[in-house]
Amino acid sequence: MDLETVADELYGLRPEEFTAARDARAAAARKAGDQPLAERIKALRRPSLSAWASNLLVRGEPDEVPALIRLGEGLRQAHRGMDGPRLRELSRQEHVLVDALSRQAGRLAADAGHAISEDARREVEQTLHAVLADERAARTWAEGRLTRPLDAPTGFDAALRDVGPREEPAEPPPREPRARREPRKRDAAADERRRALARARQEAEEADRARRERADETAAADERAEEAAGRVREAERRLAELAKEQQSAAERRREARSAEREARDAAQAADRAAREAASRAEKASALLDRLSAKDPDHRDGEGDDD
Repeated sequence: MDLETVADELYGLRPEEFTAARDARAAAARKAGDQPLAERIKALRRPSLSAWASNLLVRGEPDEVPALIRLGEGLRQAHRGMDGPRLRELSRQEHVLVDALSRQAGRLAADAGHAISEDARREVEQTLHAVLADERAARTWAEGRLTRPLDAPTGFDAALRDVGPREEPAEPPPREPRARREPRKRDAAADERRRALARARQEAEEADRARRERADETAAADERAEEAAGRVREAERRLAELAKEQQSAAERRREARSAEREARDAAQAADRAAREAASRAEKASALLDRLSAKDPDHRDGEGDDD
């Protein structure tokens, strides 16, 4: 029994199986009389779910380890050389590859009997971004024995800074990355995982393409919305003007109706006065006729006087 073999075994177990198996191996080392080995085994820390899934990815997809490390080297070189076009292209590859690998890690975890949450999958993505940003983080990840997710950079400027585990794990001394060891035997399950990874990459590329298309559509929709908002503002301005005009017209209408009522009242009063005058004139004429009929000489006398 040696630490390398024990650690390799323990970090391939599910997290809930880790502690009991570690304690059993430490007890076996003590029983064999190797107290220093027992203490080193006992110091090994149980991995979080996202760290375990990241370890599964290294163990289950060894061909992807050097590919991701090469991409990280290219990104850092492009950043140092201020090579904008290459940096943009590699950044696009980063988005696609990290998304595909994190999804594959989730599938491997589910196949191992312990599906991880969306939050844990994002921590796997965070670890992969850290691998791309820092060479030391890449070596740590390639061991396949993480206990915690690696800290992701907040921007690509952070890619030139050291990025390491959140908490320094008590792990065995560095060894050659798993990807450099003797290749594992390919079985049907491994082939299926590779096919799943290829599908995940294709899905990620399609999702990225759809994201860009949606961004273009959103920009066009925003432009149309701004134009529509301008038309709404113009319509509201015109409505305000029409409302003022309507209010003014209503006021003029009220004034005209008032003048009309006053004119009608005056006309009716004049008509009544005219009828009354005509009635008085008629009565006066009738009275004169009666008086003339009763005193015809009065009229003659009136003639003589003249």
